[in-house]
Amino acid sequence: MDSETAATVFTDPRAYADNERFYAATAVLRRESPVHLVEHPEYNPFWAITKHEDVMTIARDAALWINAPRTALGPKPKDESSQDIPIRSLVQMDAPDHPVYRHISADWFKPLGVRRLRARIEELARRFVDQMADLGGECDFFVDVVSHYPLYVIMSLLGLPEQDFPRMLKLTQELFGADDEDMARKGDEQAHMAALIDFFQYFQTVIADRRANPTDDLGSVIANARINGEPIGEMEAAGYYVLIATAGHDTTSSALAGGLHALLENPDQWRRLSGDLSLVPTAFDEMIRWVSPVKQFMRTATEDTVVRGVPIAAGESVLLSYPSANRDEDVFDNADVFDVGRSPNRHVAFGFGAHYCLGTHLARLEGQALYAELVPRLRSIELAGTPEYMETLFVGGPKRLPVRFKMA
Repeated sequence: MDSETAATVFTDPRAYADNERFYAATAVLRRESPVHLVEHPEYNPFWAITKHEDVMTIARDAALWINAPRTALGPKPKDESSQDIPIRSLVQMDAPDHPVYRHISADWFKPLGVRRLRARIEELARRFVDQMADLGGECDFFVDVVSHYPLYVIMSLLGLPEQDFPRMLKLTQELFGADDEDMARKGDEQAHMAALIDFFQYFQTVIADRRANPTDDLGSVIANARINGEPIGEMEAAGYYVLIATAGHDTTSSALAGGLHALLENPDQWRRLSGDLSLVPTAFDEMIRWVSPVKQFMRTATEDTVVRGVPIAAGESVLLSYPSANRDEDVFDNADVFDVGRSPNRHVAFGFGAHYCLGTHLARLEGQALYAELVPRLRSIELAGTPEYMETLFVGGPKRLPVRFKMA
C-alpha cells in the first residue's frame, strides 16, 4: 500500500469500520508520510497528521493552531449557500471565548465533582449488569447494555427526565452515525443537520424551563450562566447541552464495547484482568487507547509554519488522527498489542492541550465502575456473532457486539 492509497482512509467512513484496513494504512503514513496532503473532490484539502508527537505539539499551541472555522472533517456543502445552525459549543471555540465558557461546567467535571457522583455511577453499573444477567445468557453488549449506561449517567447530571433518554440516544446515534446507513436518519439527505435541529429544539425547551424554574443540576448551571456579566446566549447554551449530551456518553459507550471486543480477542488479557481486579483502571485506559472513539479533530494554522519539515501555509488545515497517534510505535511498546496493564499509557484519546476532554475523569469513573462490576460476575463470555463497527468520519466504535455468557 502506498501513502496516497493509505490516505484515502480519512475521507472514507467505511475505513473506520474496518480496523485492519485503517491501522495498516496509518502505519504506512507514520512511516512514509506522517504529514500528508489529502485532496479529495468532496472535501477541502487538508494535511493528515499521524504521529503522536506532532498531534501533541499542534494541540499544545492553541494560538498557532485554532479550532475555527474547521473543527472536524466533513464534506464540502453541496449547496454553497447553505449554512449550519449557528450552535457554538466548546469544540468550536478558541480563546478568549473557550476558557470562559469551559469554566461554566469545569467544577462539575473535576476529580472532586466527579467523586460526588461515584455512588450514583456504581449504582447504575450494577443496574445494567443486572439487566445483562436477566437477558438469558445472550445479548448485544453494545445495543442492550453500554449504549444506555453512560447515557443514564450524563442525562442524570443534566437533570433530564428519564422518559427522554431513549430520544437522546436516538438523536446522538443519528448525529454521529450520519455516514452509516444503519444509524442515519432514514429518508433524509441532511441527516446530520436534521438531528442537530431536533437537538436544538429540545434544548430550547430545557433552557426556558431551567431559567423559569432553576434547580441544582448542571442543566440549570448552563441555562443560567453569565458570560462577561450577560446571560449566556441561547445558541451557546444549546451548544453546551448538545456537546455534553452526545460526547458525554457516545464516546464512553464506544470504549466500553470496543474494550470488551478486545478482551474477547485476547483471552489471555481477559484471564489476567479476571484474576486481578486492581488492573481495572489501566485496563480501561487501554480500552480508550485501543478504540480511540474520537477519530479526529481539525486545526487551522494562523500563520505560515512547518510540521516535521513540511511547510504549511496560514489558513491551511490539519487533521489530528487520534487512532493513529495511539498506535505510534515510537511512543508505545508493542503498540498493536492490547495490554490491560499498560503503564505508562500516554494515549491522546482524550485530546491534549486547551481542548483536553472536559469529561475525562467522568469517563474513567464510568468505565472502571462497569468493569469492576461486570468482570467478577462473569463465569464465561464469548462472541455470539460478528461484531460490526460504525461507519463514521468523527466519533464511533462498535454498533453491534453479540455475546454469549454465563453469569455467577
